[in-house]
Amino acid sequence: MITVVGARGTIKDVDSFLQQITSFAQDNSVVIQAFNADVIYGKNHLISAVDHAIRAMERKTNTTNSLAMEILLYAAGERQLKLAIPKMGVKKGNANIAFVVVDNKKRDEKSIDELLKELSLKRDDNVLEGNEDTLRAFGLNDQTIKTVTKDKYGDLILEKVAMVDIIK
Repeated sequence: MITVVGARGTIKDVDSFLQQITSFAQDNSVVIQAFNADVIYGKNHLISAVDHAIRAMERKTNTTNSLAMEILLYAAGERQLKLAIPKMGVKKGNANIAFVVVDNKKRDEKSIDELLKELSLKRDDNVLEGNEDTLRAFGLNDQTIKTVTKDKYGDLILEKVAMVDIIK
């Protein structure tokens, strides 16, 4: 089961923030990846990244040794973590954050809400909605953006996610 949620809040210490997420993931036997939501274009962006990452792990074509890191690569449309982390990683300060949780069991979202509370974040799925600024932040230029109508903007991101398989 793949769950995608958005949140707002302040990150005082990125390392501590990531450690809390890692501990929560281990305690709950789930995979969690957090992203700067300002470069996420809708839930489908992250769902596609998860699908591609799982397939890469199953086919042994993965670049990293962890599903969470593989999801990060696909979501970023990059093949190297040194490019993906600065592009998609959470930043210190006031932030919009996207979480993707991969769980083998069907759970309710109560445990995710517990994580958000532990991190002092407020759930806000609206941060997942993308626009032209999101596309630019992701690294797409105006020329590329103008190749499609507004209702197809999400397809530009999905194409970048899928391209990771080709550039590997």
